[in-house]
Amino acid sequence: MVKRARFAEYKDRYRNYRFELSEEGILFMQCHTDGDSLVWDWKAHDDMADAFADVAGDREIKVLIHTGTGANYNADWGRLPGGELPETPMYDAMPGVRGLRKLDEKAWYNRNLMWNVLDVDVPMISVVNGPCNIHSEVPLMGDIVLASQDAYFQDVSHFPRGQVPGDGQHVIWPFLVGHNRARYLLLTGKQLGAQEAKEWGAVAEVHPKDAVLDRAWELARELAKRPYLVLRYTRQLFTQNLKRAFLDELGHGLGRETYAQQEFFPFGGGMAPLDRAYDEEPWT
Repeated sequence: MVKRARFAEYKDRYRNYRFELSEEGILFMQCHTDGDSLVWDWKAHDDMADAFADVAGDREIKVLIHTGTGANYNADWGRLPGGELPETPMYDAMPGVRGLRKLDEKAWYNRNLMWNVLDVDVPMISVVNGPCNIHSEVPLMGDIVLASQDAYFQDVSHFPRGQVPGDGQHVIWPFLVGHNRARYLLLTGKQLGAQEAKEWGAVAEVHPKDAVLDRAWELARELAKRPYLVLRYTRQLFTQNLKRAFLDELGHGLGRETYAQQEFFPFGGGMAPLDRAYDEEPWT
């Protein structure tokens, strides 16, 4: 359950999430690693759930702008720009009960991440400032989704890597673009460019990389002129059906994904699709 939070309490709490609050009440939330594009490891994964809990608990804000930093929104999988591993590597072997409990913990954080994003009670503008091939459901839960011209969406971290796409991808993509397109996207690892994502209905506007954030602020300032309760209740209205979809299928998907990971859990290889059958050795 989301608890009441205040900007002063959480603004400097997270290593990978930067917050600014404008005088109009617009909260700017930016993913990063050391000021550059976010490197997605387990620390960033878990902290994103907690960071959105704080945002959802802040009753003083009027609009949220959520974006990334630098070249990517979220596409750097477990390695820093120089190639070295971060403090908490994303992939590790998952043997026995210890592995089962670790998978359950990550499913718990994932479930909370989805609900905490949906519990944000103010209009959310997502700015996909570059490639997004990890957890694209997070920005796609925004009410207005903007993308830079070089952005794309892709899910190469699940089925192409030998995993069930059950941690939110299986909910958001059918909801937005229909079952046939979603299944094709998730099974093939298709790279869906920004303009095509707009044509499919997943993105509202596409802009040059150096202009997309300015457009988000323009929209946010216009939204912030509306009464406080109108903003909050409109977001609640818009997320109701999406909450139903996640309620119906998120737990099911996470259960399938984590169960299958007991047979095969990919480690090594970065984010590349499997280059051979999953049971061919070695797997590093």
